Amino acid sequence: MKLTLGFSPCPNDTFIFDAMVHGRIDTEGLEFDYFLADVEELNRKAFESGPDITKMSFHAYAYAADNYLILDAGSALGFGNGPLLISREPVSDSDIPSLRIAIPGIYTTANLLFSLAWPGAMDKRVYLFSDIERALLGNEADAGIIIHETRFTYMKKGLVKLADLGEYWDGLTSLPIPLGTIAVNRRVPEDVSLKVNRIMKRSIEFARNDSLASFSFVSENAREMDREVMNRHIKLYVNDFTADLGTEGRNAVNTLFRTATSKGILPVLPDRIFLTS
Repeated sequence: MKLTLGFSPCPNDTFIFDAMVHGRIDTEGLEFDYFLADVEELNRKAFESGPDITKMSFHAYAYAADNYLILDAGSALGFGNGPLLISREPVSDSDIPSLRIAIPGIYTTANLLFSLAWPGAMDKRVYLFSDIERALLGNEADAGIIIHETRFTYMKKGLVKLADLGEYWDGLTSLPIPLGTIAVNRRVPEDVSLKVNRIMKRSIEFARNDSLASFSFVSENAREMDREVMNRHIKLYVNDFTADLGTEGRNAVNTLFRTATSKGILPVLPDRIFLTS
Protein backbone atom coordinates (compact mmCIF):
# COMPACT_ATOMS: atom_id res chain seq x y z
CA MET A 1 0.00 0.00 0.00
CA LYS A 2 1.34 3.43 -0.95
CA LEU A 3 0.54 6.56 1.07
CA THR A 4 1.18 10.20 0.29
CA LEU A 5 3.43 11.96 2.78
CA GLY A 6 4.34 15.62 3.18
CA PHE A 7 7.00 17.16 5.38
CA SER A 8 9.26 20.20 5.37
CA PRO A 9 12.86 20.47 4.14
CA CYS A 10 13.93 21.63 7.60
CA PRO A 11 16.69 19.49 9.18
CA ASN A 12 14.55 18.12 11.99
CA ASP A 13 12.00 16.75 9.49
CA THR A 14 14.43 15.32 6.97
CA PHE A 15 16.37 13.81 9.88
CA ILE A 16 13.40 11.91 11.31
CA PHE A 17 11.88 10.88 7.96
CA ASP A 18 15.06 9.75 6.19
CA ALA A 19 14.98 6.10 7.32
CA MET A 20 11.24 5.87 6.68
CA VAL A 21 11.30 7.09 3.07
CA HIS A 22 14.60 5.48 2.04
CA GLY A 23 13.91 1.94 3.20
CA ARG A 24 16.42 1.88 6.05
CA ILE A 25 13.83 0.34 8.39
CA ASP A 26 10.95 -2.11 8.25
CA THR A 27 7.95 -0.25 6.82
CA GLU A 28 5.60 -3.20 7.31
CA GLY A 29 4.70 -3.34 3.63
CA LEU A 30 3.89 0.36 3.29
CA GLU A 31 5.43 2.67 0.70
CA PHE A 32 5.52 6.45 0.82
CA ASP A 33 5.12 8.88 -2.06
CA TYR A 34 6.63 11.92 -0.35
CA PHE A 35 7.02 15.60 -1.14
CA LEU A 36 8.68 18.49 0.69
CA ALA A 37 7.12 21.91 1.24
CA ASP A 38 7.26 24.89 3.60
CA VAL A 39 5.14 24.32 6.70
CA GLU A 40 2.54 26.91 5.72
CA GLU A 41 2.06 25.17 2.36
CA LEU A 42 1.73 21.87 4.23
CA ASN A 43 -0.86 23.48 6.48
CA ARG A 44 -2.94 24.55 3.49
CA LYS A 45 -2.75 21.11 1.88
CA ALA A 46 -3.99 19.65 5.15
CA PHE A 47 -7.00 22.01 5.10
CA GLU A 48 -7.90 20.37 1.77
CA SER A 49 -7.49 16.91 3.34
CA GLY A 50 -4.78 16.25 0.77
CA PRO A 51 -1.91 14.04 2.04
CA ASP A 52 -2.48 10.75 3.83
CA ILE A 53 0.25 11.71 6.31
CA THR A 54 1.57 15.22 6.82
CA LYS A 55 3.56 17.58 8.96
CA MET A 56 1.56 20.60 10.08
CA SER A 57 1.63 23.30 12.72
CA PHE A 58 -0.37 22.60 15.85
CA HIS A 59 -2.15 25.88 15.13
CA ALA A 60 -3.18 24.59 11.70
CA TYR A 61 -4.28 21.27 13.16
CA ALA A 62 -7.21 23.00 14.85
CA TYR A 63 -8.60 23.72 11.36
CA ALA A 64 -7.81 20.26 9.98
CA ALA A 65 -8.81 18.17 13.00
CA ASP A 66 -11.98 16.86 11.38
CA ASN A 67 -9.79 15.10 8.81
CA TYR A 68 -6.61 14.19 10.72
CA LEU A 69 -5.42 12.44 13.89
CA ILE A 70 -2.19 13.29 15.71
CA LEU A 71 0.44 10.53 15.78
CA ASP A 72 2.25 9.66 18.99
CA ALA A 73 5.55 9.97 17.12
CA GLY A 74 6.98 12.83 15.09
CA SER A 75 5.87 15.99 16.87
CA ALA A 76 8.12 18.94 17.69
CA LEU A 77 7.64 19.94 21.33
CA GLY A 78 10.05 21.00 23.99
CA PHE A 79 11.44 23.56 26.36
CA GLY A 80 13.66 26.41 25.17
CA ASN A 81 12.88 25.96 21.48
CA GLY A 82 10.01 28.37 20.93
CA PRO A 83 9.69 31.12 18.31
CA LEU A 84 11.48 34.43 18.94
CA LEU A 85 10.18 37.94 18.41
CA ILE A 86 13.02 40.10 17.05
CA SER A 87 13.56 43.61 15.71
CA ARG A 88 16.24 46.02 14.57
CA GLU A 89 16.39 47.74 17.98
CA PRO A 90 14.93 47.28 21.48
CA VAL A 91 11.21 47.98 21.88
CA SER A 92 9.16 48.06 25.08
CA ASP A 93 6.48 45.40 25.54
CA SER A 94 3.77 48.06 25.63
CA ASP A 95 4.75 49.32 22.17
CA ILE A 96 4.69 45.91 20.47
CA PRO A 97 0.94 45.96 19.58
CA SER A 98 1.48 49.07 17.44
CA LEU A 99 4.29 47.55 15.35
CA ARG A 100 4.26 46.05 11.88
CA ILE A 101 4.86 42.36 12.63
CA ALA A 102 6.34 39.94 10.09
CA ILE A 103 4.98 36.45 10.70
CA PRO A 104 6.01 33.11 9.10
CA GLY A 105 2.42 32.19 8.18
CA ILE A 106 -1.10 32.77 9.46
CA TYR A 107 -1.50 29.19 10.66
CA THR A 108 1.91 28.70 12.23
CA THR A 109 2.05 27.99 15.95
CA ALA A 110 4.41 30.98 16.14
CA ASN A 111 1.55 33.27 15.12
CA LEU A 112 -0.82 31.53 17.55
CA LEU A 113 1.56 32.05 20.48
CA PHE A 114 2.12 35.68 19.51
CA SER A 115 -1.67 36.17 19.36
CA LEU A 116 -1.98 34.77 22.88
CA ALA A 117 0.79 37.01 24.18
CA TRP A 118 -0.18 40.21 22.31
CA PRO A 119 -3.82 39.93 21.22
CA GLY A 120 -3.90 43.63 20.38
CA ALA A 121 -1.24 43.40 17.67
CA MET A 122 -3.18 43.51 14.40
CA ASP A 123 -0.73 44.71 11.73
CA LYS A 124 0.72 41.35 10.65
CA ARG A 125 2.50 40.73 7.37
CA VAL A 126 3.11 37.20 6.09
CA TYR A 127 6.56 36.17 4.84
CA LEU A 128 8.36 32.94 4.16
CA PHE A 129 10.14 32.23 7.46
CA SER A 130 13.56 32.58 5.81
CA ASP A 131 12.70 36.09 4.52
CA ILE A 132 11.77 37.67 7.84
CA GLU A 133 15.29 38.84 8.71
CA ARG A 134 15.50 40.51 5.29
CA ALA A 135 12.11 42.17 5.82
CA LEU A 136 13.32 43.70 9.08
CA LEU A 137 16.62 44.86 7.64
CA GLY A 138 14.75 46.37 4.68
CA ASN A 139 12.33 48.22 6.99
CA GLU A 140 9.34 46.35 5.58
CA ALA A 141 8.38 45.42 9.15
CA ASP A 142 9.23 46.67 12.63
CA ALA A 143 9.44 43.25 14.30
CA GLY A 144 9.26 39.66 13.21
CA ILE A 145 8.63 36.19 14.58
CA ILE A 146 11.40 33.79 13.63
CA ILE A 147 11.36 30.00 13.62
CA HIS A 148 13.59 27.15 12.49
CA GLU A 149 17.25 27.91 11.80
CA THR A 150 16.84 31.70 11.72
CA ARG A 151 16.89 31.66 15.52
CA PHE A 152 20.61 30.82 15.17
CA THR A 153 21.46 33.56 12.67
CA TYR A 154 19.58 36.76 13.57
CA MET A 155 22.24 38.12 15.96
CA LYS A 156 24.91 37.94 13.26
CA LYS A 157 22.77 40.34 11.24
CA GLY A 158 22.56 42.91 14.03
CA LEU A 159 18.99 42.09 15.03
CA VAL A 160 17.87 41.89 18.66
CA LYS A 161 15.45 39.67 20.58
CA LEU A 162 12.35 41.30 22.03
CA ALA A 163 10.73 38.18 23.45
CA ASP A 164 11.00 34.40 23.57
CA LEU A 165 7.52 32.98 22.96
CA GLY A 166 8.67 29.64 24.34
CA GLU A 167 9.52 31.30 27.63
CA TYR A 168 6.12 33.01 27.55
CA TRP A 169 4.41 29.62 27.16
CA ASP A 170 6.59 28.02 29.84
CA GLY A 171 5.72 30.81 32.28
CA LEU A 172 2.04 30.44 31.49
CA THR A 173 1.80 26.64 31.74
CA SER A 174 5.15 25.06 32.81
CA LEU A 175 4.59 22.66 29.91
CA PRO A 176 6.61 21.98 26.74
CA ILE A 177 5.65 24.16 23.83
CA PRO A 178 3.78 22.30 21.03
CA LEU A 179 5.11 23.53 17.68
CA GLY A 180 4.46 21.05 14.90
CA THR A 181 2.96 17.60 14.56
CA ILE A 182 2.71 14.65 12.21
CA ALA A 183 -0.88 13.64 11.54
CA VAL A 184 -2.58 10.84 9.62
CA ASN A 185 -5.73 11.33 7.59
CA ARG A 186 -8.86 9.86 9.18
CA ARG A 187 -9.66 8.21 5.84
CA VAL A 188 -6.68 5.88 6.29
CA PRO A 189 -7.82 2.57 7.87
CA GLU A 190 -7.11 2.34 11.59
CA ASP A 191 -4.77 -0.64 11.28
CA VAL A 192 -2.74 1.17 8.61
CA SER A 193 -2.59 4.34 10.70
CA LEU A 194 -1.21 2.33 13.60
CA LYS A 195 1.43 0.90 11.25
CA VAL A 196 2.37 4.45 10.26
CA ASN A 197 2.75 5.39 13.90
CA ARG A 198 5.06 2.42 14.53
CA ILE A 199 7.10 3.15 11.41
CA MET A 200 7.42 6.82 12.34
CA LYS A 201 8.71 5.89 15.79
CA ARG A 202 11.11 3.34 14.25
CA SER A 203 12.43 5.96 11.83
CA ILE A 204 13.07 8.43 14.65
CA GLU A 205 14.85 5.81 16.73
CA PHE A 206 17.03 4.85 13.76
CA ALA A 207 18.00 8.49 13.14
CA ARG A 208 18.83 9.15 16.79
CA ASN A 209 20.94 5.99 16.98
CA ASP A 210 22.81 6.69 13.73
CA SER A 211 22.79 10.43 13.09
CA LEU A 212 25.24 10.18 10.18
CA ALA A 213 22.94 7.94 8.13
CA SER A 214 20.61 10.84 7.32
CA PHE A 215 23.34 13.44 6.68
CA SER A 216 23.05 13.46 2.87
CA PHE A 217 19.27 13.82 2.89
CA VAL A 218 19.38 16.51 5.56
CA SER A 219 22.14 18.54 3.95
CA GLU A 220 20.77 18.46 0.40
CA ASN A 221 17.51 20.02 1.60
CA ALA A 222 18.93 22.45 4.15
CA ARG A 223 19.19 25.57 1.95
CA GLU A 224 23.03 25.66 2.06
CA MET A 225 22.84 25.73 5.84
CA ASP A 226 26.06 25.53 7.84
CA ARG A 227 26.61 22.03 9.25
CA GLU A 228 26.87 23.32 12.81
CA VAL A 229 23.54 25.12 12.42
CA MET A 230 21.96 21.93 11.00
CA ASN A 231 23.15 19.94 13.99
CA ARG A 232 21.94 22.58 16.46
CA HIS A 233 18.59 22.67 14.68
CA ILE A 234 18.15 18.89 14.96
CA LYS A 235 19.27 18.81 18.57
CA LEU A 236 16.80 21.57 19.47
CA TYR A 237 13.72 20.12 17.80
CA VAL A 238 14.22 16.33 17.95
CA ASN A 239 13.88 15.00 21.49
CA ASP A 240 12.02 12.45 23.60
CA PHE A 241 8.69 14.13 22.81
CA THR A 242 9.41 13.52 19.12
CA ALA A 243 9.76 9.79 19.79
CA ASP A 244 6.56 9.70 21.85
CA LEU A 245 4.28 12.52 22.99
CA GLY A 246 3.56 10.74 26.25
CA THR A 247 1.26 12.09 28.95
CA GLU A 248 3.12 15.41 29.33
CA GLY A 249 3.17 16.05 25.60
CA ARG A 250 -0.53 15.32 25.20
CA ASN A 251 -1.28 17.56 28.16
CA ALA A 252 0.70 20.37 26.51
CA VAL A 253 -1.21 19.95 23.24
CA ASN A 254 -4.58 19.88 24.97
CA THR A 255 -3.62 22.93 27.05
CA LEU A 256 -2.64 24.89 23.94
CA PHE A 257 -5.95 24.14 22.26
CA ARG A 258 -7.99 24.75 25.42
CA THR A 259 -6.25 28.08 26.09
CA ALA A 260 -6.66 29.37 22.53
CA THR A 261 -10.25 28.13 22.28
CA SER A 262 -11.21 29.84 25.53
CA LYS A 263 -9.93 33.14 24.09
CA GLY A 264 -11.85 32.69 20.86
CA ILE A 265 -8.68 32.31 18.79
CA LEU A 266 -9.32 28.68 17.76
CA PRO A 267 -12.48 26.70 17.02
CA VAL A 268 -13.64 23.85 19.27
CA LEU A 269 -11.92 20.60 18.28
CA PRO A 270 -13.43 17.11 17.91
CA ASP A 271 -13.45 14.87 20.98
CA ARG A 272 -10.83 12.56 19.47
CA ILE A 273 -7.66 14.20 18.17
CA PHE A 274 -4.97 11.61 18.98
CA LEU A 275 -4.55 8.36 17.03
CA THR A 276 -4.20 6.29 20.18
CA SER A 277 -5.74 6.87 23.58
